[in-house]
Amino acid sequence: MGQIVTQDEIIKIVQEGHKNGKTFVVTNGCFDILHIGHARYLKETKNFADFSIVLLNSDKSVKLIKGEDRPINNESDRAEMLTFLSCVDYVVLFEENSPAELLEKIKPDVYTKGADYTLETLPERDVVLRNNIRVEFIKFVEGKSTTNLINKINQK
Repeated sequence: MGQIVTQDEIIKIVQEGHKNGKTFVVTNGCFDILHIGHARYLKETKNFADFSIVLLNSDKSVKLIKGEDRPINNESDRAEMLTFLSCVDYVVLFEENSPAELLEKIKPDVYTKGADYTLETLPERDVVLRNNIRVEFIKFVEGKSTTNLINKINQK
C-alpha cells in the first residue's frame, strides 16, 4: 500500500533511494474520480522505475484548473484512494497549477505525462531538460475521463 507523504519527506526519500541505486518515476494529476483510464495510466507509469510518486493537485489547485465546482472528491479522499493502488508508492500534495517547482526539488529519474502533450508543449519542459529527467508520454484510454463521467451522471 502506498503512503501519503509531505514534500520534504519525498525529497529525502528520493535522495536516500538514489544513494542506494533505486529509481523513481513521477506523474501528476487531479485524479478526482478514479476510473480505468487512471488505473492503466498509473500502472504503466510504475513500469518505468522502482518506485512511483503521484504529485496530486490540492483542492485549491484543482479549482484553479477545473473550475469552482471541482473537485468532486476532496484532496484527502483522492490521496487515500491512490494509496490503495499497488502501482502507487507515494502520494504528495501540491498547491500550484504546475508541479514544476516540486519536480525541480525531487529530481526523479522519469516523469510521465499523458500523450496529449509533447516535449514542446510540456509545461514542465524546462525543469525536465535542466535536470536530465527522462519524459515518457502515455496514451490515454479513449473516452475515459472524470469530465466524461460527470457529464454522464448529469445527463441522468
